[in-house]
Amino acid sequence: MTCTDFLARLTDYFDGTVPSGLVAEVQKHISECKHCEVVLDSTTKTINIYRNQEMYDFTPELEERLHSAIMTRCYGAEKQTAK
Repeated sequence: MTCTDFLARLTDYFDGTVPSGLVAEVQKHISECKHCEVVLDSTTKTINIYRNQEMYDFTPELEERLHSAIMTRCYGAEKQTAK
């Protein structure tokens, strides 16, 4: 298994939809590839942090302001990388 194969299967791995034979390949790759081990560990920790957080209800006005700010930053970053 390559790093690209591992990354392509990462979501399935977390969802538990990877066939058992392939799980063994993923685990073998992780044991041999420090980079992918770090990716798996970081992703696992991130999922656990968000899974344990409570949901917040925003007013429509605040939701629109947050969305607008995020989109402005994203589009600004795209413009910077396109130069």
